[in-house]
Amino acid sequence: MKKSIMVLSSALMLGGVATAQKIAFEEYDLDNGMHVILHHDPTAPVVITSVMYHVGSKDENPDKTGFAHFFEHLLFEGTANIKRGEWFKIVSSNGGINNANTSDDRTYYYEVFPSNNLELALWMESERLMHPVINQIGVNTQNGVIKEEKSSRYDNRPYGKIINVVKEHLFTNHPYRWSTIGSMEHLDTATLEDFQAFNKKFYTPNNAVLVVAGDFESKKTKEWIQKYFGPIEKGEKVKKQVFTEEPITQTIKATYHDPNIKIPMIVAAYRTPSMKTRDAVVLDFISAYLSDGKSSKLYKKMVDQKQTALQIGAVNLSEEDYGMYILYGLPMGVNTTADLLKEIDEEIIKIQTDLISDKDYQKLLNQFENQYVNNNSNVEGIAENLAKYYLLYGDIHLINNEIKTYHSITQEEIRTVAQKYLNPNQRLLLDYLPTAETPQK
Repeated sequence: MKKSIMVLSSALMLGGVATAQKIAFEEYDLDNGMHVILHHDPTAPVVITSVMYHVGSKDENPDKTGFAHFFEHLLFEGTANIKRGEWFKIVSSNGGINNANTSDDRTYYYEVFPSNNLELALWMESERLMHPVINQIGVNTQNGVIKEEKSSRYDNRPYGKIINVVKEHLFTNHPYRWSTIGSMEHLDTATLEDFQAFNKKFYTPNNAVLVVAGDFESKKTKEWIQKYFGPIEKGEKVKKQVFTEEPITQTIKATYHDPNIKIPMIVAAYRTPSMKTRDAVVLDFISAYLSDGKSSKLYKKMVDQKQTALQIGAVNLSEEDYGMYILYGLPMGVNTTADLLKEIDEEIIKIQTDLISDKDYQKLLNQFENQYVNNNSNVEGIAENLAKYYLLYGDIHLINNEIKTYHSITQEEIRTVAQKYLNPNQRLLLDYLPTAETPQK
């Protein structure tokens, strides 16, 4: 009876949140294949214009890595009608902000302006697509910028290469095996023609989605979109290669020495399914259960109560084709990384053996409900989510329906998914060590 009451309570809560957070949008295609999504929100006099391109580091050649991330920088260099070095000046002088980011699967650009500057934003993004200037000056400049970023964010940052090392061992065939920032040697030896060819192949209107979100007048916005994006020539359809990985059936053991650290870290990583699968969402639940917040199982046990770990965590990094489920810990005092792994495995076995409690289950529902609300609490978040769900998930309606998935996940399903993916013979065990230190027994 108690469980039934909790389920009913959750259903009622879901109804209220889903109604309050429903995101209205309109979508259509231009003749050149560009998909357009409009979300009207007049609550604040701002508007975001964003374009997400279906190109990431996984679309690169193995001997020419780093191109997708390089273009995130290169396409701010200027266009035929925006002089080199003027992009950021134009944005800031008109009260706006802009940025871009790259993942293994996509590249995303956006501007946030006062709503009376929407036409300017649309023109600038169309310029990036229609008239980019890709010359040797820009390539040389951004090559130096990328090297500095790699040095500060990866090479000289404590624990900065963990994800890269994990990817190298979890993937042997899929392009996820290399880092998003890529190889500096590949970028150094790339020709100007290589960069121009990459732009021609991937930066086309039919390989992108345009999102306008915020305070705007629909009729005029559509006219501007047609005026600036409509004339852009359609590109060749990008043929996505399919890469598959054989299942991991025995533990992979690896060691990496980081000269920037003094405390060793244990990493247990599992290859998991695409973010488009239901199992990926369940793995998000398991991550939150284990290490999200001070009351989570691993944190409370190992950091708070037993004080065996300085830091402990579980994260599910889901991507378009595969994901990585990563557990990690830093030992405290006389405790070893082997001690931490033993305690981590004990908690995983509990999830695989017993149902999580009703209290913990309700806590997870509350956490993901709050996350859903926060992700859609401003036009910037809504714009990116609309683009992401359309381009990567193939289901734009997830922006309103994903919360229903959260509430349909059961305690039994959490146990089943843990049994399916989080087994010792399916993982990488990485000893991430200070220079010259040997793995702890």
